[in-house]
Amino acid sequence: MTTVLLSTAGELHARARDGRRAVVMTMGALHEGHATLIRTAREIAGPDGEVVVTVFVNPLQFGAGEDLDRYPRTLDADLELAGRAGADAVFAPSVDEVYPGGEPQVRVTAGPMGARLEGASRPGHFDGMLTVVAKLLHLTRPDAALFGQKDAQQLALIRRMVRDLNFGVEIVAVPTVREEDGLALSSRNRYLSAPERRTALALSRALFAGRDRHAAQEALRARAREVPSTRARAEALSAIGESRAAADAHAVATAAPGGPAAVRAAARQVLDEAVRFDPPLRLDYLALVDPADFTEIGDDFTGEAVLAVAARVGTTRLIDNIPLTFGSLGAAS
Repeated sequence: MTTVLLSTAGELHARARDGRRAVVMTMGALHEGHATLIRTAREIAGPDGEVVVTVFVNPLQFGAGEDLDRYPRTLDADLELAGRAGADAVFAPSVDEVYPGGEPQVRVTAGPMGARLEGASRPGHFDGMLTVVAKLLHLTRPDAALFGQKDAQQLALIRRMVRDLNFGVEIVAVPTVREEDGLALSSRNRYLSAPERRTALALSRALFAGRDRHAAQEALRARAREVPSTRARAEALSAIGESRAAADAHAVATAAPGGPAAVRAAARQVLDEAVRFDPPLRLDYLALVDPADFTEIGDDFTGEAVLAVAARVGTTRLIDNIPLTFGSLGAAS
């Protein structure tokens, strides 16, 4: 497949459209996580549709002291990867093309959700992100836009913007892609030295520890529910040696702390250990939140949740998250 490189909205708008257009928005430095997004976009667009990958390093979402200047720019390699993954076009506009009048005076505001977690650590980041996403949605005019779940708060805010402001576009979430050792794929991973990468693995290990603690607790509770409710049934099960196992499960499930508190504790233990690594992990936040508004969930919460973490290793800031389900819906996603 020949992938066309476009630099202006005029070039993009001049392209004939027969089927659905699916857009993958990136800041470049593409990796296998982006390739997964592009392949999924290809499936959504179908053989008669079009997949457009945007490559734009948005200055509005970088704060003072962040890595705008050193953010990797690898357009030739990006074009090649996008083509292999199934993109029809790469739209790589200049800053002047996206912001022809300089920094926009009118911007999208992320609201209360945009001030939490990532927003608290990076003031103004989500306002800049939503502003450029809104502009790129208008410029590319897609039927569907795909975003990775690794940036869970970003995804939630984009969905909210599309709903609140009546954008006529389908937002599709694609699961996080990880390397074999569990590290979530990120363009910033290339900044990590070998020792820093070993420390960075604590992020995913903490998330997996929280997930596994939750799954184990749910399994114990499910086993406890099998404890006989009548003496006759208990005697019958005792004859085949099952009542002791059920009773043990019931005792453990009752005595052990469970729910959100246990998930946080299991993840926190891994992160506390990583603080003593060389180089150390510097934790920004660990949060277990409701994806509807990114507020912390209580111990009686039921439904979908997100366990999220952010930390610095050396000069590199990394984020990661996993979805969990509490209550009758299941143990973990």
